[in-house]
Amino acid sequence: MKEGLEIKLSNRQNKIIEIVKNDEPITSKDIANQLNLTRSALRSDLSILTMANILEAKPRVGYFYVQDSSHLTDFNELYNIKLSKIKSVPVVVKEETSVYNAIVTLFLEDVGSLFVIDDDEALVGVISRKDLLKLTIGETDINQVPVSVVMTRMPNIITTRDNDTVFEAAEKLVNYEIDALPVVENLTDKAGVPLEDKLKVIGRVSKTNITRVFTDFGLEM
Repeated sequence: MKEGLEIKLSNRQNKIIEIVKNDEPITSKDIANQLNLTRSALRSDLSILTMANILEAKPRVGYFYVQDSSHLTDFNELYNIKLSKIKSVPVVVKEETSVYNAIVTLFLEDVGSLFVIDDDEALVGVISRKDLLKLTIGETDINQVPVSVVMTRMPNIITTRDNDTVFEAAEKLVNYEIDALPVVENLTDKAGVPLEDKLKVIGRVSKTNITRVFTDFGLEM
């Protein structure tokens, strides 16, 4: 284990730890009340502190402080791993792709969502398993309907960048209650100038990626 590194938690996370230390076991509702926040506002903080083994959560009981967290002195390094190191290959389809073919692609690639691109390879939408399921339940001819009809469109797509950290990605996944984030970069014109309004998908970060990072970190210690 590397020495000399310290955990860098946010002010709110440190306050949560102090509250749990003083009042354990304590529910998320009671923690939120003491901070004058909603439980949803604390969701990402509590998830990170629990995954970091700083807090322990017991169903129908509440949160406890983990007394011995000395093995987490290099947790700051884990926080700051860049997504460029952990991202997966994105699975993309064109916006004219039929819902039927999208479903086939989804299951063959074993992913929870597909990123939709236009002819210029710019990100234009995201379609999830839930979106596809809604169509298959009805009497819609899924061979004829393109994914562009049911996808979530830009700019209502939460994205991330290569240089963002594992913590930042985990926070977005929890806060927005989504399964995966497209890792993007700006498309460029013929002169190589970045286009601010057009994004290219260069990767994918999911809950599985994040969980694997935490698991590998624990196994290496």
